Amino acid sequence: MLSKFHRSQKGFTLIELMIVVVIIGILAALAIPRFMRATTKSKQSEAKNILKQVYAMERAYRQEYDTYWGNGTTASAAAPTGFARIGVDIMSTARYTFSLVAAANTFTATATSGILDDDATVDTWTMDHNGVLTNTSDDATN
Repeated sequence: MLSKFHRSQKGFTLIELMIVVVIIGILAALAIPRFMRATTKSKQSEAKNILKQVYAMERAYRQEYDTYWGNGTTASAAAPTGFARIGVDIMSTARYTFSLVAAANTFTATATSGILDDDATVDTWTMDHNGVLTNTSDDATN
């Protein structure tokens, strides 16, 4: 027998809604930094790919001319044709600035960017004449 004061319970209480909001906040606090690191790592592929192109084209240039090319040369979105002599063009949307230090028997290509995410950490990659790719300053870990 139902009393006349018994009402059906529909909806959520304020406490239940607040608990859900707190849980969503905690999940967001955990997920957003991981998402930012993942997007920074994906942007780093630009540097890796172009440095690999520079390596391949420097090796080909050395086979033909017995020396590496481009000592002191730079290329970026503002100057995309800096490496055109070896057949590497930089995209107009490039996030990195690329530079070469070359001698007859060695070279080091460097990619540097400070605009991968919203912090002040600079991201720097290098590749040498042996094909060793090194991340000397990793923006994705900060």
